[in-house]
Amino acid sequence: MAGETILVVEDNPMNMELITDILEAQGYDVKQATTGADAIKIVQSDIPDMILMDIQLPGLDGLTVTAIIKDDPRTREVPIIALTAHAMRGDEEKAREAGCDNYISKPIDTRQLPLTIRAYLDQNGQ
Repeated sequence: MAGETILVVEDNPMNMELITDILEAQGYDVKQATTGADAIKIVQSDIPDMILMDIQLPGLDGLTVTAIIKDDPRTREVPIIALTAHAMRGDEEKAREAGCDNYISKPIDTRQLPLTIRAYLDQNGQ
């Protein structure tokens, strides 16, 4: 089943376009944020079914934004998948400590991304 809302938080226009195209082709309703502050505003006004969170963002980084979202009782159950091009040792642990439910390194595997998203949405009863 598609139609769920996915918030993509990504400051790189090419990555945003690629991820949005993949998700829309699968039938998801995609919302976009290019900063952490914008992501928080969107989540507070319209809670998405899932969030794909870039870790390296201008201003508030993705881990800080994730912690803020997970600290709110209204949004703590929203699955958040961290996206990062900087796959360094310990990054996955940092993402999980901040509250991310999964971790995907860039470049994104365009075939695997929809499968990962579907698995998490199914797991959460979406």
